[in-house]
Amino acid sequence: MKKTLLIIFAFIFIIGTIFFTYKISFKEKKDTKLVEKNPVEGNEKVEVKINTPKSSESKKEVTKKVNENINKTKNGYSIVVKNGVTYIDDILIVNKSYSLPENYGSGLEKEVLNAFNLMKSDAQALNLNIYISSGFRAFQSQANIYNKYVLRDGKDAADTYSARPGYSEHQSGLSFDLNSINSSFTDTPEGKWVNDNCYLYGFIIRFPDGKQNETGYKYESWHLRYVGKELAKKIYNNGNWQSLEGYFGIESKYLD
Repeated sequence: MKKTLLIIFAFIFIIGTIFFTYKISFKEKKDTKLVEKNPVEGNEKVEVKINTPKSSESKKEVTKKVNENINKTKNGYSIVVKNGVTYIDDILIVNKSYSLPENYGSGLEKEVLNAFNLMKSDAQALNLNIYISSGFRAFQSQANIYNKYVLRDGKDAADTYSARPGYSEHQSGLSFDLNSINSSFTDTPEGKWVNDNCYLYGFIIRFPDGKQNETGYKYESWHLRYVGKELAKKIYNNGNWQSLEGYFGIESKYLD
């Protein structure tokens, strides 16, 4: 009887060992892929261990990719929002689609003033006189200006040439209006020089001629925006000005 029990226990032990060994072998094969070596090295096939991610890790990766896709413009540039301010490819964006917080800004940025002073100095050397007529505007100042235009011309008309409060580039501290602040500036020697040279100092014509469908505003030859020399050169586009909206692939439309 004892012999019979010993034989039975030995048989169970052998079967268990075989099953356990098979299970380990199967798992290793599952985590292994045949990878073809570089053809230059002889087209050999070698076994490479692949660490298969857990299901929770896979879900995180998928979620991350989805979020990355959501935070891209039509042209593939990254959109980041910090403290209520939108940046696309590290460039602050404010238009009819992207607003600024009510308390944002306190004046023209130092970098902007330095670039303008250099541009002004070079213009003076050519006997040209350019000056800032309207620089930084706080939220309430813009509200007063916009409401005045609405009373005079109506809301639809005002929206083609004046920004609603919170949607004005003037509040960003990166934009200003030059000289006469109207279309008479365009054909002056100063207006022509600014159009052809402002990009060299990091400025762009923010609302170019023929781009109203993209920017949401009429052509303003006197309204400059600082974006830095590298981007300004691209927007200048050899004299065929692009808009920021067209370049980045974004819209400029109020919700109402």
